[in-house]
Amino acid sequence: MTLKALALGAGIAALATAAAADVKVGMITTLSGGGAGLGIDVRDGFMLAVKQSGRDDIEVLIEDDQRKPDVAVQLADKMIQAEDVDVLTGIIWSNLAMAVVPSAVNQDVFYLSPNAGPSALAGQGCHQNYFNVAWQNDNLHEAAGAYANDAGLANSFILAPNYPAGQDALTGYKRFYEGALAGEIYTQLGQTDYASEIAQIRASGADSVFFFLPGGMGISFLKQYADSGVDLPVVGPAFSFDQGILQAVGAAALGVKNTSQWSKDLDNAANTAFVASFQEEYGRLPSLYASQGFDTANLLISAMDKADVSDMDAFRAALLEADFASTRGDFAFGPNHHPVQDIYVREVIREGDVFTNKIIGTALTDHADAYAADCKM
Repeated sequence: MTLKALALGAGIAALATAAAADVKVGMITTLSGGGAGLGIDVRDGFMLAVKQSGRDDIEVLIEDDQRKPDVAVQLADKMIQAEDVDVLTGIIWSNLAMAVVPSAVNQDVFYLSPNAGPSALAGQGCHQNYFNVAWQNDNLHEAAGAYANDAGLANSFILAPNYPAGQDALTGYKRFYEGALAGEIYTQLGQTDYASEIAQIRASGADSVFFFLPGGMGISFLKQYADSGVDLPVVGPAFSFDQGILQAVGAAALGVKNTSQWSKDLDNAANTAFVASFQEEYGRLPSLYASQGFDTANLLISAMDKADVSDMDAFRAALLEADFASTRGDFAFGPNHHPVQDIYVREVIREGDVFTNKIIGTALTDHADAYAADCKM
């Protein structure tokens, strides 16, 4: 069901009608099935920023892609051709982004990514109407590789699901990691049984495990890994140790080091206000995904303050300026419209009854992606 000018979160008021809206946004995200928590957080962060802006000239149409590329394509076609949206956003999964984004941006629609950042869209497949407000897929994994070096890890076993983001994950880790590989496995997307992979880790002689398994995949793996008795240090990106996942994993995640461009304890005014207001609005701590949705909406709003979306050149220039207070502090776009930003090392801790993360260091500073040189905008 299309939700016009309506947030699916507590207490968010109706926005402008289609007739009055100056910018119409189509949000296609995952709201059901595996990975729904990620899409819900992106949606809630985005809509919180819209509410806080007080604007009455934004209309948001929200649809559930069910984590299916064909559904996402159908929704995008409807939003562009029938609903006449100006901006698309919301996609979580890189295979869905690859199905939707190239066609959308070539139809004079802006796409603002609050999550997926496949390498194919950062290099030769870059486009002037595509802006990634999260990261390029490799980035957090590159930071994990850099951290592994600093921690003296020299024989990692690495695994990720076999889809674009999983491939970028292992590529990113290996780009910065200087040690040997005890093993490398691509698992199935959506897999829940990791007995075979854990057996291979046990027999491999590894001194550490790096994995990228977002959503329910990470919950399943961590629980089974903790129960297996294998006791090797685990390193990963924030996607497998983020706020929504940690409560389901529990004590099995304590002490794990993970990399992220955002954390709830980042010490800047925008982030402090965001964390407090998100908790007040929704009754839960925000996740990485919520912060990215929030920043994406604020980027859009900052461009609306400077240009009319009907003037695509001026609006594009306003987006590129990124003149907004990001939850992550300093934020700028590189030449391929992907972020240049710091990436931190976090540790999973317990605060009272809540499992969460705290920053313990910085893995990479002012980090850009490896594909910008291939972008010929």
